[in-house]
Amino acid sequence: MPSSSPGLAELAPGICAAGALGRADIEALAASGVHTIINNRPDGEDPGQLPAAEARAVAEALGIAYHHIPVTGPSLSRADVDAFAAVLAGAQTPIVAHCRSGTRSSLLWGLVRMREGADPAALVATAARYGIDIAALPAIAARIG
Repeated sequence: MPSSSPGLAELAPGICAAGALGRADIEALAASGVHTIINNRPDGEDPGQLPAAEARAVAEALGIAYHHIPVTGPSLSRADVDAFAAVLAGAQTPIVAHCRSGTRSSLLWGLVRMREGADPAALVATAARYGIDIAALPAIAARIG
């Protein structure tokens, strides 16, 4: 994706993680050719945060598919991973998954990839290249089963 896009961490071909997205970021993603956004932020997480319903309206007006799978560290569940996996399986790429910093979105991606047999250490290293710390990935996978 072009460098004009908001700070993106390329986790794998066609899938990136990002921090918080505003209206201008969604517009930049559309201009760069993104087809799918997955929002992993609960509404009201931060003051002034773009609500999911508004983000969906902006994204869809620009031709981007929009999915809202809000998670927090403590609430992250198997159902959240299932939902994220379902979007990845059926969504048109490029995909940008985002949360406040990119960490939760990267964790969800890592949990999906672990289910597919990927090496957790390699997944942690991939995220670390972008300054995203998902070292807890194996422990979280064990916790949620």
